[in-house]
Amino acid sequence: MLTYPDENPDEKQRESVDTYDVIIIGSGSGNSIPPFLDDRRIAVVERGVFGGTCLNVGCIPSKMFVLPADVAESARHSERLGVSTDIQSVDWPSIRDRVFGRIDPIAEGGRQYRANGSPNVELIEGTATFTDTNVLDVDGRLIGAPDIVIAAGARPQIPAIAGLDAVAYHTSDTVMRLEHLPARLGIIGGGYIAVELGHVFSAYGSEVTVFNRSGQLLRGEDHEIAQRFTQVFANRVDLRLNTLPDRVDERDGAIVLSVDGATIEVDELLVATGRIPNSDLLHVEAAGLPLTDDGQIVVDDTMATPVPGIWALGDVANPYQLKHLANTEAKVAFWNLAHPDDLRRVDYRAVPHAIFSGPQIAAVGLTEAEAADRGIDVVVGRRDYGSTAYGWALEDTTSFAKVLIERSSRLLVGAHIIGPQAASIIQPLIQAMQFRQRADEVANDVFYIHPALTEVVENALLDGLEQVH
Repeated sequence: MLTYPDENPDEKQRESVDTYDVIIIGSGSGNSIPPFLDDRRIAVVERGVFGGTCLNVGCIPSKMFVLPADVAESARHSERLGVSTDIQSVDWPSIRDRVFGRIDPIAEGGRQYRANGSPNVELIEGTATFTDTNVLDVDGRLIGAPDIVIAAGARPQIPAIAGLDAVAYHTSDTVMRLEHLPARLGIIGGGYIAVELGHVFSAYGSEVTVFNRSGQLLRGEDHEIAQRFTQVFANRVDLRLNTLPDRVDERDGAIVLSVDGATIEVDELLVATGRIPNSDLLHVEAAGLPLTDDGQIVVDDTMATPVPGIWALGDVANPYQLKHLANTEAKVAFWNLAHPDDLRRVDYRAVPHAIFSGPQIAAVGLTEAEAADRGIDVVVGRRDYGSTAYGWALEDTTSFAKVLIERSSRLLVGAHIIGPQAASIIQPLIQAMQFRQRADEVANDVFYIHPALTEVVENALLDGLEQVH
């Protein structure tokens, strides 16, 4: 049963609320509406570009920029393989238009389908805010439903730096649509967005300066991985650790950053200091929804909030900020709201992630420090790319794979890889963790193609197993 803003609403007010069976806030993973909801009247509310972060400003366009960056970097270092190449030019407009020439029609096509082609779905474009448990205000229009799915995503977090609000800075939402490739790019931040886009612009030929408040990039990664990445990346960019600009100004067409008493000029500035969930934009307190300290809506593993009939998923409800996880959460949330007597749950045991920078990183499970904090007795298996045949072919001297094996059970509790194809070769370790296969089974009971790069994974496992007593 719907509730309304006033305890005893009069008939006129009650009629002013347009009612649906389901309201979905957000058109990213929330737009993946399954066929078993075809018999329900659904409203999809979207405040921004249709399709959500991943399609429009996140993982898909950024990785389409990463691929030519990888090609450029390979060309720059081809002499170590006996091949001398030159990069004649990088056509930024051509790369940009190829990316968004593919993406923008998909986003608009999805919007048109929801606006005109879905018989049981109404697209409502605007900003939704809760006025009560089951009622939303979308730019002055009241809508209500017994089931509400919040998939409202996240947005860039902007640090408090003097003068920044008066400067035409960019975030990951805008920097990929620049008109021209900047000769000098400043980046504030040291997380995955900063290093992926730093890789892109550096490979394309921009002089990149990165300002990071801590002494290491990617501090959320396993310490050894983050340390090695920081060392390697520092050879490609002007890396300023343990420092942030004190002030930012615009002067004579340049952006001037004041840092430790000195000034640095750049042509464009990217602010990449993390992303925050959009829960605050929804006025979730009006619905009685609790939040974590980081602003995520509290949910259980069925994607239900503590308020009956309200579900939440994706970046607004978990700290991972991963599209593959949000898609799984959406499937579970939609199933459960339609099948309350047959609940499904999300298994967070082996949620992997990858960072598509140069070098590439992939990880799943615990870091070595997290395992120690939890009192898990682990052995660490490690193997350099350069100790395998394919690593020899690559002339690789910096990449490695690392696995954490619980001593008593021989189960994997974490895996971390830095180097070429990391996001692909970690897959057997993800599956091993998910299906609770022992490390000795994964290492010894399957074939590893020789001389493929997956031998790095095999040998890291064998190294760990040698230490199990």
